[in-house]
Amino acid sequence: MVILGISALYHDSAAAIIIDGKVKVAMHEERFSRVKHDKSFPLNAIRACLEDCSLTIANVDIVTYYEKPLLKFERLLDTFHQHAPKGLNTFLKSMPKWGKESLFIKKIIRKELGKLGIIKEKTKILFSEHHLSHASQSYFGSGYNNAAILVIDGVGEWVTSTIGYGHGNKIKILEEQHYPHSLGLLYSSFTYFLGFKVNSGEYKLMGLAPFGDDNSNEYQKYKRLILDNLLTVKKNGSITINQSFFDYSIGSKMIKTNKWEKLFGIKKREPESKLNLSHCNLALAIQHLVEDISLRIVKYVKKLTNSNNLCLSGGFFLNGAVNGKIVESNIFENVHVPFAPGDAGGAIGACLAIWNIYLEKKTHNNTINNVYLGRKYEDKLIKNELLKKNAFFVKYSKFDALISDVTTLLSEGKIIGWYQGRSEFGPRALGNRSILADPRLVNAQNVINNDVKFRESFRPFAPAILQSHANQYFNIVSSPHMQFVKEIRQEYQFIIKDKHSRTIVEQLQLPRSPFPSITHVDFTSRVQTVNRKDNERFWQLLTHFHNSTGCPMLLNTSFNIRGEPIVETPYDALNCFYSSGIDYLVINNFLLKKRIWNR
Repeated sequence: MVILGISALYHDSAAAIIIDGKVKVAMHEERFSRVKHDKSFPLNAIRACLEDCSLTIANVDIVTYYEKPLLKFERLLDTFHQHAPKGLNTFLKSMPKWGKESLFIKKIIRKELGKLGIIKEKTKILFSEHHLSHASQSYFGSGYNNAAILVIDGVGEWVTSTIGYGHGNKIKILEEQHYPHSLGLLYSSFTYFLGFKVNSGEYKLMGLAPFGDDNSNEYQKYKRLILDNLLTVKKNGSITINQSFFDYSIGSKMIKTNKWEKLFGIKKREPESKLNLSHCNLALAIQHLVEDISLRIVKYVKKLTNSNNLCLSGGFFLNGAVNGKIVESNIFENVHVPFAPGDAGGAIGACLAIWNIYLEKKTHNNTINNVYLGRKYEDKLIKNELLKKNAFFVKYSKFDALISDVTTLLSEGKIIGWYQGRSEFGPRALGNRSILADPRLVNAQNVINNDVKFRESFRPFAPAILQSHANQYFNIVSSPHMQFVKEIRQEYQFIIKDKHSRTIVEQLQLPRSPFPSITHVDFTSRVQTVNRKDNERFWQLLTHFHNSTGCPMLLNTSFNIRGEPIVETPYDALNCFYSSGIDYLVINNFLLKKRIWNR
């Protein structure tokens, strides 16, 4: 039984294939189109998935789409009806697109898939509700036989947050919060006001928040203004948003900017403009509020389900700081966040929902925690690309010799592009499409942000650490998918006086720990734990670096530059290497340098 899952037409389009209940492959459309957060129909990703599984489109038994467009269309119509005649222009502009995508989505799917070959008439096209796709990906991939499930995002059809319960191969929906009251859209509204892009800049807001001062009057004022004017929070964590301050229901923007500027006493920040302490304090205020609200919800979920296990999903749970607080609360014994909790992961989730719920198959214990679901490129193809680029390279016959030399380069302060095996699925680079550096370097964060990634200087970096040593440094046992923000243990924290009297740039220049390039200004890191089973080659490199230096971790960031998706092919890796400040590039067993180099 071959099931093809599709997530498309909103943002982060993707495709996945499961065969007899096992997830075989999953890929992002953006990795092939090179359009970040590509929302188009994922024809390239589908083609690549089929080729990787040695299938044609005729071999597919069921195609499943990650949401129900007709329900979303119904929400759009109902929202306009409630607010008419306001929002008429927005409504008229969106109707042709929504009408086509919602009313004729089956026809669109068959037409697009027909470009890949003859699709069988008997091939079923089925639809999973948006939040059920999220819930299925998390629960059926968790390894738990029963669990509470919490899904939060901007909106899926009508629903903005869902509480469910999974048992065996079934999921029961217990409670829902409906549009327009959305914790995800609230956070995105602050993302927009602070000058970042909605649906892609929320992690920037999370990274900016720690520069705020939670002891300041301004921070306290902002929290008070938000709670008094923008939303009401109930004891169970459900919220009511004051729509008079927002424009996402009937307008073309997230908020009513003039009202926000008057409320907070600051102007909406324009993209790329200078950040100041007021921006940081507002970011910290909303970050702390969504953390508090999330904990209220999680406590309520525990009361409702009495489960020991919690599965989280939806784009909201890309917020590693929220996830970290949930784990630290110990409300649940076990907390699982999938490697792609956003919409791209819905392609996997829709497949698992069809297999387990619609087809009533029982494969729940077959977990899907292998994140390396993308394509693998053979050495012959890689060598051809290197020769086309007239690259200066050496191929190692033994991997041990390669990692020995890479360890030396890292110890000397070099920045390494690290490209191995299958690409990761999801937004994180987890050791196969990564940029690596020594976390002990004082200036690595500044150099990589400015000269390699070409992005904002305040953006933090993550440590990839040997799982056997993670608890020694971060009070964490396992975080293979970089989903939890944790504070480095106090014995490694440097005392910093008068932190908030300094500018953002000045704060960044202060070492916070013996590992300054992965320790954020609030002493936190988004930790990735690495073990041999999950990624042997990356584990070997970390082990060799640890044995040579005594440091069991490396700085790990995604292999891309600002505005581009993570590299997919060797061709992409070479382009990124030659257009950035990366010193050396490793592709499988090939090592490249930009200058003539005598070995």
